[in-house]
Amino acid sequence: MVIYQLFMVLALPGLMLAALIRGGLAERLGFVPQPEDRAGPRLWLHGASNGELTSARWVLEAVLAARPGVQVLVTANSATGRAMVVGWGLPGVVAAYAPLDTAGAPGRVLDLWEPQALVVIENELWPSRLAAADRRGVAVLVIGARMSERSAARWAKTGGLIRGTLARVSWLSAQDSASLARYRALGLAEAAAGPVVVLKAQGGAAAGPLPFAPPAPRERVLLAASTHEGEEEIALDGFLAAPNQFDLLILAPRHPRRSAEVQEMLDRRGVAYGLRSRGEAAVHPVYLADTLGEMAGWYAMAGACLIGGSFAPRGGHTPWEPARAGCALLHGPDVENFAGPFARLDAEGGALRLARPEDLGAALRGLSAARQAALATVATRLLTPQDGGEPVVQAVLRALHSPVA
Repeated sequence: MVIYQLFMVLALPGLMLAALIRGGLAERLGFVPQPEDRAGPRLWLHGASNGELTSARWVLEAVLAARPGVQVLVTANSATGRAMVVGWGLPGVVAAYAPLDTAGAPGRVLDLWEPQALVVIENELWPSRLAAADRRGVAVLVIGARMSERSAARWAKTGGLIRGTLARVSWLSAQDSASLARYRALGLAEAAAGPVVVLKAQGGAAAGPLPFAPPAPRERVLLAASTHEGEEEIALDGFLAAPNQFDLLILAPRHPRRSAEVQEMLDRRGVAYGLRSRGEAAVHPVYLADTLGEMAGWYAMAGACLIGGSFAPRGGHTPWEPARAGCALLHGPDVENFAGPFARLDAEGGALRLARPEDLGAALRGLSAARQAALATVATRLLTPQDGGEPVVQAVLRALHSPVA
């Protein structure tokens, strides 16, 4: 922990400069808005960005319904995540940037809010933040916890840092049994291990408004969603190899800051494209969706969706949202993050698994409107909203010292 804190001290000037440029420096240093009412229970909920926070929105709404008057601070690492929470307009909810994981910033947030619990979504295990909560007797809950084999191997190299961090976790609900086993191997106490609950499997689809009027019928639009380095070019090659099947390719990088990199690739390839960040219309064969917070709209516009992170070594991103939006799903070989759902989809004809990037063109040429509809129907059936999320809500309510219905 000492080495980690020294590292953060050395990194602090650069982190502060980045926050100063992007905005939110005061909140990054722990000076978040104060709760309006200190009489009732208070909760701190943290998620990295839009996807993580969206997956846990149903938990937040269930807690608010069960415990009227609870005050909730929701923090995000990104500006778009923060803005999205503000846009929810939920009563008693305050949005802020997450504090830097220094020795002082998390403690300022905890002292300002004095929450009964800190709820962390997925794998945002910041050592100084959890240590500050532990020192103040604040319960730490991790929901939708995810731990890939690669991440576990990296954490294992930190030795005592990860063991000490996990020792401060009061309760953890993993999104799959493999993640839970890895958390246990890294030092999670058996008493802290809760049931496996897939956050994204709870509740219904979040219907997103179309960003603009579709320039082509849905079955003629291909979306490459949450792509990483190299995957945009894979999607482009497949799209160009299926000119009779698709009229528009929407490239939606996982990190919009990569927009310039993707534009350079498109310019090099001589492909005309529109740019969402400039508000341009989709009048060219390719549209670069280099913004955050609009993925639900892109899902609704596309008949077929290539899952990002499945050709890059990222473990694949969620199949739940595009399936619920009615997209036909295609993915590469790396789907470790959602191995169970993808295995069911592949086995029962709810998705197309592509072993190699060069297989994409042929797969797309076979995606007629009828084939897209058939894939989407199976995926929707397999990934219907599930019950079983109540233990997560109950755990949060217990941490708030509230009666559980």
